[in-house]
Amino acid sequence: MTDGNFGDVIVRRAHESESDELIVIDAVAAEGDAGRRASIRRWCREGSAVVAEGASGLLGYCVVEYTFFDQGFVTMVMVAPSARGRGVGYRLLESAAFSCTTSKLFTSTNVSNQPMQRLLQRAGWSPMGLLHGLDEGDPELFYLCHTPVRD
Repeated sequence: MTDGNFGDVIVRRAHESESDELIVIDAVAAEGDAGRRASIRRWCREGSAVVAEGASGLLGYCVVEYTFFDQGFVTMVMVAPSARGRGVGYRLLESAAFSCTTSKLFTSTNVSNQPMQRLLQRAGWSPMGLLHGLDEGDPELFYLCHTPVRD
């Protein structure tokens, strides 16, 4: 992913040393989920995470991996509760699409996660289908973003 400046928010690659700050932003990790904490540390170490940073510090992060049928996949978008509704998630998704190395970028969210669905729709992502069985009673809705064509 490339760095980008979006007004008062800068999106740039996360540093490995920032993993503890991202854990604080991430409600699941902050509540003690050891698996999420380990994932955040790995994403930062491997360079697959970018952060949104404002004057007050880190506002959120986004992870793109290429393990979904060799296509880009947004594994995680997390925005600090205090920064929600300010375009941070949109900027993270925009950065992910711009820097994606494949022509298709996918993501998914639970059907119950209406805020994420609204964000994806605002960002121009298209719903692609449902997958049942991951979270009992809450199907996963997959989305697709066509990324800029590169030579």
